[in-house]
Amino acid sequence: MSEANLPYLKRLYIYQKERFPILVNVIAVSVFTFSAISYSRICRGADGFVGWDTYLIGCFATFTLFFLVRVFDEFKDKEDDAKYRKYLPVPRGVVKLSELRNLGIAIGIIQIAVIAWFQLPMLYLYCIVIAYLCLMGVEFFIPNYLKPRQILYITSHMFIIPLLDVYSSGLDWLLEGEQPHMGLAFFFAVSYMNGIVVEFGRKLKAPEDEEEGVVSYTKMWGAKGGTIVWMVSMAFTLGLATLAANYAGYGTPTFIILGGIFLLCILPGFFFIKQPRKKLAKAMEATSGIWTVAMYLTLGAIPMIMELING
Repeated sequence: MSEANLPYLKRLYIYQKERFPILVNVIAVSVFTFSAISYSRICRGADGFVGWDTYLIGCFATFTLFFLVRVFDEFKDKEDDAKYRKYLPVPRGVVKLSELRNLGIAIGIIQIAVIAWFQLPMLYLYCIVIAYLCLMGVEFFIPNYLKPRQILYITSHMFIIPLLDVYSSGLDWLLEGEQPHMGLAFFFAVSYMNGIVVEFGRKLKAPEDEEEGVVSYTKMWGAKGGTIVWMVSMAFTLGLATLAANYAGYGTPTFIILGGIFLLCILPGFFFIKQPRKKLAKAMEATSGIWTVAMYLTLGAIPMIMELING
């Protein structure tokens, strides 16, 4: 039996495995949401953490919003995928775009119902995220201008990440009727740059892995140029993370930890410049994800966990 003829749930399983691994994303979103809430509370000087029901509902909303980003991307990229990436689940018929559209609509209805029932004030931030996601879906009404300009394309789309962070942090300040702390601006900037680091890291390719019609930064700038841009992006993120840590009142050990993580994470880049091999390209992609998680853990999750343990 071909994949296209498998039962609906089996086809969805294949799709999520390849394009949105549920377990990995649940863990990542849980850390993402926990850290945003934690950083907001630490900056405000609020005691403890939010209620666990608030956190879990927030995780559901954030996780499903990230999934909607994935669905929107499938529609945005459908022509290029059909032409150049026929091995992906949608072009090869595992799932239809109409099925993803219907699933997305169903998820949106559930999101609105859950948020309206349990966290009504959060609908304001939810609508902002959805509005920006819809603008991304139509390429801000200028697709012919954006698509040939890769850097403008990706930097404009990446604002969805800090917007999701705004939503997550709102589970603290908005639901408690407070104003967001100014330190959150640096936390949101770190989120934005984390997205840029991941974007560059996953599109640095060894020569044998380059594909026709598929964007890569090694193809644009060469192995050395693309890798240097990735490393500079990570260094800039480090600077923003240091400012965010300062606003949260963290001490010298945090700055040392951030610097140590940075030095470890850029190592594959130096090796890749000397010898652009597939394993090193994969290492940079993995390192980009590790870097992102480490930033969130260091700035929000770990300080909050330590406070809860010691509190």
